Amino acid sequence: MKTNACRLLDALGIHYETRAYEVDPEDLSGQTVAKKIGLPAEQVFKTLLCRVDQDANVFAVLSVADELDFKKLASAAKGRRAELMPIKEVQPLTGYVRGGVTVFGSKKPFPVFADESIELFDVISVSAGTRGLQILLAPADYLRAAEAKLIDLTRTRTPAQDGAAS
Repeated sequence: MKTNACRLLDALGIHYETRAYEVDPEDLSGQTVAKKIGLPAEQVFKTLLCRVDQDANVFAVLSVADELDFKKLASAAKGRRAELMPIKEVQPLTGYVRGGVTVFGSKKPFPVFADESIELFDVISVSAGTRGLQILLAPADYLRAAEAKLIDLTRTRTPAQDGAAS
């Protein structure tokens, strides 16, 4: 299945693979997608559409194992406050539904901020623009195609948040 994201990568001459998985509409979590495609959660990246200072939209790309630090995103986007875009606004702005959002082929091009952990892997996985299909590609190719800025986007987890005894 060729999605707009795949067509864009083809046009750029970027090598990638696709990996299909069965979708459970009741569980669209990135952790579940990682299990279904056989990769560690740290290697599977989610794309979140966020609003900065009520007037700018940006994509934040980070591992499904991590949590977005909104202050870091706002600072990187030269703003004061960032928040997730309400889900009802995501499809009109990107053309993609929850669980299928990707920066590739989005209706509107928004700045892309990718977490620096993306460079830790030989291959990463991102949505192909539809639920049930992931694109696997080299992080450098992703960063180039997405024209992403590389920054630290994740919240620092404390041992208590990881379930360890305090």
